[in-house]
Amino acid sequence: TSAYSSPAKSLGDPGITPLSPSHIVKDSDAEDAVEQLFLVVVAIDFGTTSSGYAYSFTKEPECIHVMRRWEGGDPGVSNQKTPTTILLTPERKFHSFGYAARDFYHDLDPTESKHWLYFEKFKMKLHTTGNLTMETDLTAANGKKVKALEIFAYALQFFKEQALKELSDQGGSDFENTEVRWVITVPAIWKQPAKQFMRQAAYKAGMASPENPEQLIIALEPEAASIYCRKLRLHQMIDLSSRAPVNGYSPSDTIGTGFTQGKEHVRRNRQSRTFMVENVIGEIWSELEEGDRYIVVDSGGGTVDMTVHQIRLPEGHLKELYKATGGPYGSLGVDYEFEKLLCKIFGEDFIEQFKIKRPAAWVDLMIAFESRKRAAAPDRTNPLNITLPFSFIDYYKKFRGHSVEHALRKSNVDFVKWSSQGMLRMSPDAMNALFKPTIDQIVQHLSEVFDKPEVTNVKFLFLVGGFAESPLLQQAVQSAFGSRCRVIIPQDVGLTILKGAVLFGLDPAVIKVRRSPLTYGVGVLNRFVEGKHPLEKLLVKDGTRWCTDVFDKFISADQSVALGETVTRSYTPAKPSQLVIVINIYSSEQDNVSFITEPGVKKCGTLRLDLTGTDASVPSRREIKTLMQFGDTEIKAMAVDVATSKSVKVGIDFLNY
Repeated sequence: TSAYSSPAKSLGDPGITPLSPSHIVKDSDAEDAVEQLFLVVVAIDFGTTSSGYAYSFTKEPECIHVMRRWEGGDPGVSNQKTPTTILLTPERKFHSFGYAARDFYHDLDPTESKHWLYFEKFKMKLHTTGNLTMETDLTAANGKKVKALEIFAYALQFFKEQALKELSDQGGSDFENTEVRWVITVPAIWKQPAKQFMRQAAYKAGMASPENPEQLIIALEPEAASIYCRKLRLHQMIDLSSRAPVNGYSPSDTIGTGFTQGKEHVRRNRQSRTFMVENVIGEIWSELEEGDRYIVVDSGGGTVDMTVHQIRLPEGHLKELYKATGGPYGSLGVDYEFEKLLCKIFGEDFIEQFKIKRPAAWVDLMIAFESRKRAAAPDRTNPLNITLPFSFIDYYKKFRGHSVEHALRKSNVDFVKWSSQGMLRMSPDAMNALFKPTIDQIVQHLSEVFDKPEVTNVKFLFLVGGFAESPLLQQAVQSAFGSRCRVIIPQDVGLTILKGAVLFGLDPAVIKVRRSPLTYGVGVLNRFVEGKHPLEKLLVKDGTRWCTDVFDKFISADQSVALGETVTRSYTPAKPSQLVIVINIYSSEQDNVSFITEPGVKKCGTLRLDLTGTDASVPSRREIKTLMQFGDTEIKAMAVDVATSKSVKVGIDFLNY
């Protein structure tokens, strides 16, 4: 038996039954929201490993400004973004974010630092938690737990304040939150609860409110990237297929050098953080014709997302052809392999202890690894040196009673040596081996996507996201798929999503059709049909034989939904005298759902229409219209009593049921 008792057996809730014939009204032109006027769009790319924001004034949409340079920064990692790290005081109050949080935490005395709460790479928790709720916890580096919602809200609030401050400084007068439309990007493969969680955190941070949800758009990362790629001119990208084959790179043009090829002077002098987006369809785009398909692979720190889009002319609207897929194959996987390598050399017991006892030094070691990770390239011949923090060497000697050097000699990991300057010396092969499992998973997943019937004749593959900067990943994707389509990398590849999200905020109508990630429907009673309905669902009420728990489908998983499209169904109370009508909305990842008691069916909304006090001269068969409107990442449902026009609305909720 299911957790939900049959609605019909619970007293006083006789349920509803479809009015036959059930009709659907499609009505995608109805714009019920009055377009608000915002002065500026600010997009926040809240990444697993690094985050940033960019903005554009609605009066000059062709200029996209990327946030001011941050204090701090790491050797070997030049970046417009800041690490996604956050520090709370021992009293659990917000202290700092980004480099500032990391450096402050790092400079604390170990006796003190164990009381402070430091979080990094916490965004993955939203992807990996199966039953995410408002109460889900995150664990700080010192092992203490804090509500995830608080941490996300603190982080978003920090970006909100930074952005408003920068806008105010620039304009010379205080900028109000009400003048800003916010866009937050999330991975397309996230489940609905995680997307809703992000919206709740933004409300808590004061960016928008349930009363004014239009002020915040939750954008999907590969969609944002896709929008930006449409604007690319040829000098803003690298076409891997026109390059000399692998190992034909001359050292001066390896991709890791920040794409300094030729056209650098066209755009940026070092101070400028403003990117001009010509209001044209880019050259590459002009090669695309109606119905052409391209795939966007967004590879970040935590997840890799793939989306297949198709062009709809004349406006060049995008249509999602194949629902977003991907998985946790981001560059974090490389860090994880490095950690496994350290465990192999120094012992898992030591690494676990070291992380707990010297968390700041562990962070240091991973920073040192990060800059070397970025130096890995297919044709590299000289070794990569990773500095071990002094406290690592020292603590190891105390822990094991022999030196780090001894451990390296003893462990039969032959491609990692100890250099006399106190560094781990890794051969390029050893470094490439750390990338292999992650890159193999990405290529494997892409091959599966390419084999889908919806994904034939893909013309381009756009490789975007921070991990796309890796020459190893570029080479692997090019050699696996270069014969099937052109592999293209935008120049500022790490900022592609951010800039696309700004463009999306300026013109949210550009994405026209999405695939519904879930099947939605409501629980109803149907007339019981012998032989068709299972006996255990039979319910006899006032002489009528009903089948209970029927799942009446509104839309199927993977069906195309136009944004803003409304699906309507009509119901009537099973018992004419009934005055309180309760409509429960359910979702499932499965396509074919017959009953709400099936495994995987979750309740995600309730509409409660109270008709007491309405006029008695109501038709004997009361018509209750139920509408579901499919919005950006939000779905709204509404029930209307046709006779009296009484209505009730609800947002679909995946966190609180």
